[in-house]
Amino acid sequence: MRVKAVLSGVLASGVARAATSSILFSGGTIIAFNKSSESLDVIRNGSVLVTDDRIAGVFSSAAAASFRLPAYTEHVDITDKIISTGFVDTHRHGWQTSLKTLGSNTSLVEYFGTFAFIASTGLMAADDVYISQLAGLYETLNGGTTTIIDHAHHIWSNETAEAGLRASIDSGARVFWSYGFLNSTNFQVQDQLANFRDIATRAPFKGTATSLGIAYDGFGPNPNVGEAAEVMGLAKEFDVSVVTTHSLQGPWAYDNSPENVHALGYLNTSIPVIFSHASFLTATGATLLRRTNQFVSITPESEMHYGHTHPHSHLIQDQAALGVDTHFTFSADILTQARLWLQATRRRMVAPIIDEWQVAKNNPMSVNQAFLLATRHGGLALRRDDIGVLAVGAKADLVVWDGTSPALLGWVDPVAAVLLHASVGDIEHVLVDGKFKKRNFRIAESTYPQVQQRFLASARRIQQAIIEQPFPVMTGTFFSGYELASAVTADTLRGEGNGYGDVFRA
Repeated sequence: MRVKAVLSGVLASGVARAATSSILFSGGTIIAFNKSSESLDVIRNGSVLVTDDRIAGVFSSAAAASFRLPAYTEHVDITDKIISTGFVDTHRHGWQTSLKTLGSNTSLVEYFGTFAFIASTGLMAADDVYISQLAGLYETLNGGTTTIIDHAHHIWSNETAEAGLRASIDSGARVFWSYGFLNSTNFQVQDQLANFRDIATRAPFKGTATSLGIAYDGFGPNPNVGEAAEVMGLAKEFDVSVVTTHSLQGPWAYDNSPENVHALGYLNTSIPVIFSHASFLTATGATLLRRTNQFVSITPESEMHYGHTHPHSHLIQDQAALGVDTHFTFSADILTQARLWLQATRRRMVAPIIDEWQVAKNNPMSVNQAFLLATRHGGLALRRDDIGVLAVGAKADLVVWDGTSPALLGWVDPVAAVLLHASVGDIEHVLVDGKFKKRNFRIAESTYPQVQQRFLASARRIQQAIIEQPFPVMTGTFFSGYELASAVTADTLRGEGNGYGDVFRA
């Protein structure tokens, strides 16, 4: 590591200013980022200096001892621990936390009929949205994800919109809260346009870790051109941080493809556009993404769970990041997504060799690549060089891993330790903007016990209402026009029966 260069960055950051707040993490192994080579650097027995909301220094502990730190600097010993940047989740629906475990065996068809946002209209009031979003974001922070792009389709009224935004702000997470424009029963896009303008003008998120984005699923294949123009007009007027859209294509008829967005003239602007899933991305679409520097959000567990798959995503990893999606149904942490994606991609890329009765002599994807998809690429998707990296000048969004836990004991490669051996239970500290959000393995929020109680009261009522409504009848065709069909059910029992079982809802 170039200690002199890094130290000069420290001094230039104004370490000696008494009005600032500093934390020195010392003695640990650092998974740093080298911007010149776009690769990871490992610094052993290193130190990370945080000043206010930024990383002010990354250096060896010996170098840190060569100068006197200001008296106001808090010292945190991370000997035998690993420190990394926080994970970046490029696709999530935070408000759905209250539905947890009810969708364990759902298909995407069942999800649309039972759990999607329209089904919740009238079921969740503004207070329910607020506490569900807040509890979900604390869960996210607990798992080491510090940045979230929230596709906020809890927009059923001015009040529910405001509630999700307020929860995002109150969580202290770095949330790109993306207002979800989509007609619902009693709140049409025309109503939402006025509501968005009000929120954007008031800017209650100003000075917080929350930023304003837009989520819109009406780009194609048959767009309402006027509506899209109004939505994207607001995006440009208020210079939103991101535009995100669900893009499935194939038999799902949720195209919103790069081709669709490009045809409307919105792909190559100063605003990043993130295509969530892009399950049936075409070669033309991939070319457009690369040409305009736009990204796909791969959500591995979601795409496996719901069966919309990801047949081409391994071919666009240079323009892709990772996301979670419907976290009430499965894992809420990006670590799990990165691990699943790494192994699934390895399997897919080796399969053609095995099919030819040959044996692969190399592993086609590395833990470093998976780690970068979960961190750096999320920042790139947002066009933010200061997010998803542990480097001087970057945002102080950090995770400290307990290297002495049973899972990590004996590690040598810190990247492999995190990607292949760690769990969220090994995360000791999490910081966003230089502030502890998890400390000593616990959520660093004094009111969290009250949040838990309030969340449970709301969730139990909502869950019971969902339990009492029947699953949708699934016959005929999907709304895309494609026929519904039954997949072969796995059989895990000898003799009669297959062991499928029930969802234990009560």
